[in-house]
Amino acid sequence: MNGNELRRLVNKAARMYADRYRLPYYLSLNQTEPTVLFPPDQEALLHGNFHSASYSAICDNREWVRRLRKLHSRRTALPTERRAEAMELDSCTSSDALLMNVFCYPGLFLHDPFVRLMGLPATAEPDLVFGFKPRVPLRRSHGDATEVDLRVEDMLVEAKLTENDFTRKRHDAVERYRDFAAVFDSSILQAQDGYYLHYQLIRNVLAAYHLGSRFRLICDARRCDLIEAARTVLTAIRFPNLRRKCGIITWQEIARCAPEALGSFLRDKYDVAPSDRLNDDVEFRTSLTPETEIQPRDQKPRSELRD
Repeated sequence: MNGNELRRLVNKAARMYADRYRLPYYLSLNQTEPTVLFPPDQEALLHGNFHSASYSAICDNREWVRRLRKLHSRRTALPTERRAEAMELDSCTSSDALLMNVFCYPGLFLHDPFVRLMGLPATAEPDLVFGFKPRVPLRRSHGDATEVDLRVEDMLVEAKLTENDFTRKRHDAVERYRDFAAVFDSSILQAQDGYYLHYQLIRNVLAAYHLGSRFRLICDARRCDLIEAARTVLTAIRFPNLRRKCGIITWQEIARCAPEALGSFLRDKYDVAPSDRLNDDVEFRTSLTPETEIQPRDQKPRSELRD
């Protein structure tokens, strides 16, 4: 299933969800497959694109609220009367909105199945930063200004839903990253017409390496194209220890391991049916703790790699 096919399913589920709960919504101007958008109810502190508990938690956090105020990037595709007020996270296909629905849900990090799936510590107050800037080092400057969708504790997260791909970037631009040649075997990475494919994944792995963090891609289990792209990028990582710190988790797995109310919301609004693990390949999902990590024989100390 590609991004367009999943977009149709998510839009259909969003319409059914809105009709069932009598939520206000409107449609984009795309005649082939209009997108469902939910306007917020400022007086009632409700938003049709969010679980009520998650939205309440977001409204109580100044930094999270700021994320909601990101203007819609394609306002000309919306009805004229909606353009001034439309936000990116109003869209039912927004992966950022889905990410916040899940990770801002109260008590989620005290729910044992979820924290075990993610490999995160149980805590009442998780360290969450949406739109985190890791400042991945470049050869001739301190770091780039791109964002990772989420930093949670020691883990970086890239969230995808209906996006078509991970974007591409010219060879010279990617090779400007200071640690690119040290971290990746470029002969394994997919390239086309002078561009590296799956740029966002390459950048996120470099961010994880720079910060000594873990990295997880979260995507829909039906997006085999994104999953295979991620596996290609992870296979190109030179260092086994870094490769083991990176992995893939699906929204379906999260729905299975989430509290019941959140799991039901994901099923009803996003057509995400709970499922078991994507596969049993621990190389793509298990992370090493600092106590168990072993330096590979072919890996130079990081200080040498940065000189």
